[in-house]
Amino acid sequence: MDIKSQLQNVRDASRLLLHVSDETIAKILCAVADEAVAQMDTILLANQQDLNRMDPANPKYDRLKLTFERIQGIAADMRNVAQLPSPVGRVLKDTIRPNGLKIKQVSVPFGVIGIIYEARPNVSFDVFSLCLRSHNACVLKGGSDAQVTNEAIIEVVHSVLERFGIDIHVVELLPGDRESTAEMLHARGLVDLIIPRGSSSLIRFVRDNATVPVIETGAGICHTYFDALGDVTKGRPIINNAKTRRVSVCNALDCVLLHRSRLACLPELCSPLADSNVIIYADDEAYASLQGHYPDNLLQHAQPDSFGTEFLDYKMAIKTVASLDEAIGCINTVASGHSECIVTEDKKTADRFCSEVDAACVYWNAPTSFSDGAQFGLGAEIGISTQKMHARGPMALEAITTYKWVIEGEGQIRK
Repeated sequence: MDIKSQLQNVRDASRLLLHVSDETIAKILCAVADEAVAQMDTILLANQQDLNRMDPANPKYDRLKLTFERIQGIAADMRNVAQLPSPVGRVLKDTIRPNGLKIKQVSVPFGVIGIIYEARPNVSFDVFSLCLRSHNACVLKGGSDAQVTNEAIIEVVHSVLERFGIDIHVVELLPGDRESTAEMLHARGLVDLIIPRGSSSLIRFVRDNATVPVIETGAGICHTYFDALGDVTKGRPIINNAKTRRVSVCNALDCVLLHRSRLACLPELCSPLADSNVIIYADDEAYASLQGHYPDNLLQHAQPDSFGTEFLDYKMAIKTVASLDEAIGCINTVASGHSECIVTEDKKTADRFCSEVDAACVYWNAPTSFSDGAQFGLGAEIGISTQKMHARGPMALEAITTYKWVIEGEGQIRK
């Protein structure tokens, strides 16, 4: 079947979703969660085939890898989404005009949402659950690196949909080749919205080439500013957790900005990073502070491109700054608008940082690793938007709806 026919099938199926009850959708999501666990061996076997084709040193390897625990977590997220209230049909505004017209603003699904993503098979489950809960159909275009895993996942989903008598085309997996990407990017009238998830190069390619509306998500160049009044006992675990919890995710820490007055604290702040073999690219002042206190083989002089880089690896930059103003300026110049953190005990400084830093998520004394839809109480997430139109930050159910105006009259005419 050609791509256009596949997309037409999804468009047709999306209209049928409007008539499926919220109760039925909740049951389907719980059933898919149960089936994912029941078919875990099949999914993990497929995932291993994909892993065998990737170098374990590749930063994408961790994103690609599924485990028993990760599938259990995915299933739990789906059950959480099943319990969330539907975002569709909410009355956002309700007014009566002087002429008697009753005007309501009501939330509705987009219709068909296309997701382009790299080696992240968990996205297949996450996107399906959020789209179904919001009565959207979805088209999945995963990377070729994860194609076997994604096919196994979609087989599980389709088997449950068939059991409930739902058109399986409410979720469609496209081939992993570039041709299908091009088809989706230009499928105006068949796809209503595209959300890319992956590297900055992928997001930039989608943004520059799509004729379908796009929401940019995913690219994270994240900083932690350790202030003159920062608490080392808080800052040390915050930096370590943000950097090492999962290095391949977009909320991982890439650069520490250190107030010059706290250079003496730098060895203590960085000491846990050595346990994870984190390579540090330090500017001259930070290098001098760390030399002899951090493993020589893990300490390198920073280069100009060390700052403003999303490492997605056990690597991190350190830059010394003279003031809060300089820290904010550095962030607003090179960051991606994802997640930024300040460690300080001074509320006025924190308030200024949170107000002036241009990012979707801004943290005070907490690591950027919390930038996640589930951590924000949103259930699973469809992505983290780094733009300002429509949605910003972790995107879940409400972010994948739009609205329509419903006007009720009694025969009024406009003069």
